Amino acid sequence: MLFATLDWSAVMKLETPPLIVTSAPRLASPAAALGAAFVLLWCTGYPAAKLALAHAAPLTLLVLRFGSAAMLLALLAVFAGVSWPRGRTALHSVVTGALSLALQFGALYVAVALGVNVGIAALVIGMTPIATALISRALGEALSSRQWLGFAFGAAGVVLAVADRIGTSDAPWFAYLLLLLGLAGIGAGTVYQKRFAVDVDPRAGLAIQQASATLLLLPFALHEGFRFDASAAFLGSLGWLIVVNSLIAFALMFVLLRRGAASRVAALFFLMPPVTAIMNYFVLGDALTVAKIAGFALATFGVWLATREPATPHAS
Repeated sequence: MLFATLDWSAVMKLETPPLIVTSAPRLASPAAALGAAFVLLWCTGYPAAKLALAHAAPLTLLVLRFGSAAMLLALLAVFAGVSWPRGRTALHSVVTGALSLALQFGALYVAVALGVNVGIAALVIGMTPIATALISRALGEALSSRQWLGFAFGAAGVVLAVADRIGTSDAPWFAYLLLLLGLAGIGAGTVYQKRFAVDVDPRAGLAIQQASATLLLLPFALHEGFRFDASAAFLGSLGWLIVVNSLIAFALMFVLLRRGAASRVAALFFLMPPVTAIMNYFVLGDALTVAKIAGFALATFGVWLATREPATPHAS
């Protein structure tokens, strides 16, 4: 399994910069490659989830996904003999799982199930970098005008990428509140993880995160009737969500947060809607319009602005 071949010893030796810094470190070339892999793998979760949701209730799907991932991660941690976090350190991983997994995905899935237009959902969640930046700024992380300009270009790219999917719906008002709660969850969870929950072995830390999300969502999945079918389409898409998204993609995010400031890592989320649009063209046959291509270009430029390191003068 690809996840098992990751060099965890190297991960654990990475220096973790503080959240409150005067000049956040650049996502260097190796991290840039990790960032590209993270975006690509994360985005595969959207078409996979769309396929899986045709065969399962939304929160039931999340419980099956997170619960299975938690067990696999726990097995990897046990076989590797890693140290498990205890006490307050373990609690930090629990809180991260509650925010980044249970709140974000649970609120998003329920909002869409209540009838929120998927374009609006993508637009709101695509603003994750701005939510993260605002929270980081409130906690003291310095953000340059160049980074804010990058956020503006990234946001414009997201709007272009999802514009043709934005429409009216009959969803109740609180469904849109759920979208905002999901946005708050991923923003707060990213900052919280960077600040408190990266100094643990990723296998153990992620196992606790996934398990906490599973336990929080389980009562709601039972209320749904724990509905799913065992079709090949469902099992295949669920397997992809577990291995590729919940294990590998989250492991990459864990590594990226250890190496860079939360706002810089979150800037990668600007690429999610346009990259997903391109994937949907190949996987689901969706139309690939000029606006979506332009959105991808703008979002890419915005991420470059938001994550590049300012030039430093050389001593003469």
